[in-house]
Amino acid sequence: MSPHTHILPPTAIAFKTLTLILGGLITYFSYRAYRRTQAPSLRAFAIGFGLVTAGSLLAGVSNLLLNQFIEVPIYVSLTIESGLTMAGFGVIVYSLYTQE
Repeated sequence: MSPHTHILPPTAIAFKTLTLILGGLITYFSYRAYRRTQAPSLRAFAIGFGLVTAGSLLAGVSNLLLNQFIEVPIYVSLTIESGLTMAGFGVIVYSLYTQE
């Protein structure tokens, strides 16, 4: 095993899994609310939470796959997650300030 490989503790894996489940549920329910009301702010809210959830998912997948096959440093996964989380929160803030 490479000295650059990081093994996540089971607690971190459980928290990431719950984050994906809860983020997916928030995205799903806010999208359903958008479909029911056609409110643009709810669409932006769903997109924002989708980006945050996707960031968490892609960070985990990239960390797992990239570290196993080409040994990419962990900061690449953290950068992906942080960038998508920032973008998602930016869209959520926009959704809270839009006028319908």
